[in-house]
This record gives sequence, structure tokens and C-alpha cells, in this order.
Amino acid sequence: MADQHTPAAVPDEPAVPDEQAVLHEQAVRDEQPDLDGVEPAPRTSPRALTLSIGMLLTAVLLAVLVALPAPYAVSSPGPTLDVLGLEGDVPLIAIKGVTSYPSSGELRLVTVSSTGGPGYPSGMTRVLRGWFDPSTVVQPVELVFPPEVSQDEISQENAAAMVSSQENATVAALTELGYEVPAVLSVAGTVEGMDAADKLEADDVIVALDGTTLTTYTQLIDLLAQVTPGSTVTLTVTRDGQDVDVPIVTGTSDQGRAQIGVYIDPAFDLPVDVAIKIDDIGGPSAGTMFALGIIDKLTPEDEADGQVIAGTGTMDVTGEVGPIGGIRQKMAGALRDGATWFLAPAGNCDEVVGHVPEGLHVAKVATLHEAREAITAIGAGSTDDLPTCTAQDAAAG
Repeated sequence: MADQHTPAAVPDEPAVPDEQAVLHEQAVRDEQPDLDGVEPAPRTSPRALTLSIGMLLTAVLLAVLVALPAPYAVSSPGPTLDVLGLEGDVPLIAIKGVTSYPSSGELRLVTVSSTGGPGYPSGMTRVLRGWFDPSTVVQPVELVFPPEVSQDEISQENAAAMVSSQENATVAALTELGYEVPAVLSVAGTVEGMDAADKLEADDVIVALDGTTLTTYTQLIDLLAQVTPGSTVTLTVTRDGQDVDVPIVTGTSDQGRAQIGVYIDPAFDLPVDVAIKIDDIGGPSAGTMFALGIIDKLTPEDEADGQVIAGTGTMDVTGEVGPIGGIRQKMAGALRDGATWFLAPAGNCDEVVGHVPEGLHVAKVATLHEAREAITAIGAGSTDDLPTCTAQDAAAG
């Protein structure tokens, strides 16, 4: 048998490096920065990544919430206007046909700026600011704006109330100054359940009460004030061109006076040409300040005499000052625009007490005559006897 040759075992030898590979590796090392002593950047943990994403989503959500309308009505102090001043280049109150007089003071009507109604949604930013502003009120929108009412309907209602307010203020101011303001007293409707409901008709014109001819609306009110509630009066009305005597059993008004239970639409024949120009403001609450402005312009006395006096209140043709809404915002706006005195309706005292801004003084008024006396006293610096809203008034309200 032939011997088989088995090669002897040889230890492994290192491979001889390729010269080009060595040069490439050296070049790569030369291009790397020196990282000696520098800690490598930590890897982002899943928890940190989750937190970052959460913060981003929260920011986006907040941005969306700020942009979306909020279901709240926000009421804040609105602009004020001096009824003795100008609206643009035109006097806010212009009087023709009789002498008018300049004034050195200011009589400022006050307003409330509101959002949340149709066409004017409240943004969440405004709502959040309102919650922390003591002069602002934030309420659920349905408490302020009926959901079934449109923007046009609200605008038309406010515009009509403003026109009526101006007419009432003019009649009340002229009557306060001693003018006779003739009126045609047409029946617009009757109060259900009252005796007049079955006896008077729409468009009847009331011409006499118990035989006394009526020429003004104030005359009718004054005569009724002398009637005992529940007694019978005779109204003479013109109906279809004929005068008809109608016996009416009177009722009792909320003030305890006799009432005949009819809605009257008076058509006034104003003895003085008064024009009131005001834009972008609606509602009836400027009536008192309009009336005071007319009085100030028609009297040689400078009633306000350099003082800045603000105020609010509805005004009816008899000179009665009625309560309004938003009086806290209106007081804040008055102080902001330089007023030191504020005329508040007696019917709003429950909202005034405890909420008068520091630096503002409040005079309580129930009639135009009281309001006129108040601005005269303020102008003369004789304010010690001016009535103000008290805790007793607030409790009664």
C-alpha cells in the first residue's frame, strides 16, 4: 500500500492589507471631529416623544377653541357720548326756530358693548378676559339673546326703541320747560281683562275725559291721577267721524293709580324743532340724557357748568325715568371717560349699591325734574343734599 501524504499543519498568517483600503480608512478618520471627552447625544425616550406630541396637540386644540364662537354673551363698558357735543361735524342735538345756548360741561350718555348675539359671536378669548374683569358680565347666551330672534330683528327693535326714546325725551323736556305739546291720542289697543277691552276700538281718538277736552298726553295723565281706581270715567272718542261717549270702569296700575286699560299711540305736534343725530347706538336707555341735553341747550343757565356728568335711564313723555340694563358696565364706562358724577334710575339702585367704581359719585333720580335739579346742583358744587342709592333702596329693589 502506498503511503498517503498528509500536509503538515501550518499556523494562520495575517492577511496582507490592501494599500488603497488603508489610505481610504485613514482619510475617513481624518475627516471625523475629535470627540474625545464629549458625551454622545442621548436618544429621545418614548415618554419624551409622547409628551411633545401631547403638548403640540394641546396647543392646536387651544387654538381651535379660541377661534370657535363660545356659547356666552359678554357685556362690557361701551363708548360714551356727550349729548351737548358733536356727532362727527354735526351737533348731536340740534335745535332750530328758537334761541339755544352754549354749555361748558358735558352730559354723557353711556352704552354697553355686547357680543354673543346673532352675527356677533363671542370668542373664547373675550369670554376668558370677561371672567376676570369686574366691569364685564359673562352669561349664557340664551339668557340675553332669544335663540329664535335674528340679527335683523334685534337691530330693527333697537333702532325703533332709539327713535321712540328721542321723541319721548323731546316731549318730556319741552313739557318740563313749560311748553304745551299738542297731541292726537289714538287708541292702538286695549288691555285684556279691562273694561275698555270690550268698549274701545283701535283707531278711536280720545278727545275728552269726563267732559274735559284733551289736547296733550300729559293732560290725560294728570286727570287720571285725580281719579280713584275702580271708579267709572266717561271717555269721549272720535270714531268714524262721530264723537261717542264711552263709560269705562278704571283699573289699578302697578303704581296704585287709576288706569283706563288702553294702549295710546300719541302723535305729537312739537312746538320746537329738535333733531337728534346718533349713529350705531340703539335702545331706549339714553332718553334721560337726551332730555337733559335739550333742557341745557334751551336754557341760558349753564347747568353742568364745566362738570362731566354721565347718566342713563329710559324716559317717557310724562318725565318718568325708568330702569335699564347693564348699569355696572355703564358706570365703569362713565368713569373711564372722565365723569365724576353719574345719574342712576331709582329703579336700578339694587344693582348700583356695592358696585360703584371708586372715584364716581351717584345721584339717584326718578323723574326728569329730579335729574334736572341734580345736574344743576352738581354744576353749582352743592351736592350734599343729592339723594343717592342706599342699602335700603337695594333691599326694596
